[in-house]
Amino acid sequence: MQSLNGKVALVTGASKGVGKGIAIELLAAGATVYSTGRSVENTDDIPGKGIAIQCDHRDDQQVRTVYSRIADERGRLDILVNNVWGGYENMIEGGEFTWTRPFWEQPLWRWDAMFQAGVRAHYVSSQLAAPMMVAQRSGLIVNISFWAAQKYIGNVAYGVSKAATDKMTADMSHELKEYNVTVVSVYPGLVRTEKVMESAAWLDLSNSESPEFIGRAVAALAGDPNVVAKSGKVLVAASLALEYGFSEINSSQPRPLTLADV
Repeated sequence: MQSLNGKVALVTGASKGVGKGIAIELLAAGATVYSTGRSVENTDDIPGKGIAIQCDHRDDQQVRTVYSRIADERGRLDILVNNVWGGYENMIEGGEFTWTRPFWEQPLWRWDAMFQAGVRAHYVSSQLAAPMMVAQRSGLIVNISFWAAQKYIGNVAYGVSKAATDKMTADMSHELKEYNVTVVSVYPGLVRTEKVMESAAWLDLSNSESPEFIGRAVAALAGDPNVVAKSGKVLVAASLALEYGFSEINSSQPRPLTLADV
């Protein structure tokens, strides 16, 4: 893959899970990486030039402070990865698994969390990143999304929020393409995050992906000089691995999921 030396990246929600894996691989590719999270103690073991900033992406002023710091310290932003998300917490309430309840029995906080800490957070970060990218006439915005945008998975709020993410990708791409700024949605498969591994005994992990694998997909996109041709599209991480020629951290090659088998 192409070196990202001299590139500046921001990965939101990078204190653990997919975000942390993305930050690690962007650093490995040579980028300077800013990582945000509501807590930053878990970012201490990210190697290289990682810069961790505590930020609650539900607070617009905290987000503006992050972007002001990047502008002051680097004067540019080349890669934004919108990974932060809400709504996965408290799946069990009062001893009951509420994640799969029908929409009329779902707690309303879950909808609010997915949009405020997810879709809206992606919108705000993209809105603050765009002026820098437009001015330099280059940039890559990656929205981490999922198959729930296209197929019923789990609950209504999850599907609607992921569909909103993909629509945002398409429409932002339309407005940014003339400035050579690329916007894509990336779909991971089953990722071996900390939360997933807590339930590993009940899951089939034979075709799972590491957080770093998703990071390699983002790094490959960032290093592609023709990435703007993909702008507005939904991309599957495991398919990108076959296209760009990278593999898992253990050298395996996860099979790309399809809408039929996800």
